[in-house]
Amino acid sequence: MSTVEALYFIAPRTVAWRPEPWPLAPPDGVWVETLLSAISAGTELLIYRGEAPTELAADAVLPTLQGTLAFPLRYGYACVGRVTAGEAGSIRPGDLVFAFHPHQTHFWARPAELIPLPAGLDPADAVFLPNLETAVNFLHDGAPLMGEKVVVLGQGIVGLLTTALLARMAPAVLLVLDRYPLRRQTALALGATAAFDPAAPDLAAQMAPWLGDDGADLVYELSGRPEALNLALTLAGFGARVVIGSWYGRKTAALDLGGRFHRSRIRLLASQVSTLAPELSARWTKARRLHLALELATRLRPSQLISHRFPYREAASAFVLLDEHPETALQVVLTYG
Repeated sequence: MSTVEALYFIAPRTVAWRPEPWPLAPPDGVWVETLLSAISAGTELLIYRGEAPTELAADAVLPTLQGTLAFPLRYGYACVGRVTAGEAGSIRPGDLVFAFHPHQTHFWARPAELIPLPAGLDPADAVFLPNLETAVNFLHDGAPLMGEKVVVLGQGIVGLLTTALLARMAPAVLLVLDRYPLRRQTALALGATAAFDPAAPDLAAQMAPWLGDDGADLVYELSGRPEALNLALTLAGFGARVVIGSWYGRKTAALDLGGRFHRSRIRLLASQVSTLAPELSARWTKARRLHLALELATRLRPSQLISHRFPYREAASAFVLLDEHPETALQVVLTYG
């Protein structure tokens, strides 16, 4: 094989596979043939739509995401593949591995850039590793307590995984909000107490029996919609925490910080998976958090959330589906080979 194929974001709502030269194998790396890659309906969709700040670095940590978010660029960070050549450390041909790598048919990687999959873990479960790590980060930053009243706004994949983990923390109530019935039904199956349409005209009345007069203890804003922040503030009670896990790209949020917010001592917490909360850094590392996410992939079997599989050459259709018909999709993956 003389070329590999890599997916490029060329312009707003335009992606294409481009051939790239097959480079010489490095002495300290292995070749990986991609089996599955997952599309992020958050960051990737912002890039696809041209809504990401083009001057921003593609990633602050991952070596596979170089340059900025300006077109054209390769992007993506959830690949599962099989090692086909080379030996490095304990990694051998035939091993299944995860890599934070853009969508690409084949790639080489050093051992430190690969996560070997434990025996018995389905590649379709492993492809959720970045989103599971993000969900773990949200729980670490929000610090939910047993018996609290928790609300999650947004039930995309990260929201659903966050709901699944929160349900294991024994909250008093776990309420979720999302515009799409499919996501609300899935959240209930994962352990949510009740699910609501945020556009319902009587939303406050629907949620009142669950939240009472004192509101929620903890609210997660994971919808990707800046306007949802004001709803999050409305649902939060005195001294509550509001964790902002959404990345809005170039969209701005007009917050109502008058009256009730000021008097309620509500805390707004930014949460992003590239770093660790400073107060956790004495005991936690990114490697430890990632290992936990890998264990959770084995326990939760998140492949149940895959709603669509597209052959990789049909990536353009996959992005159109997520962009134009998000109500029909949960996790969309590309398949190779």
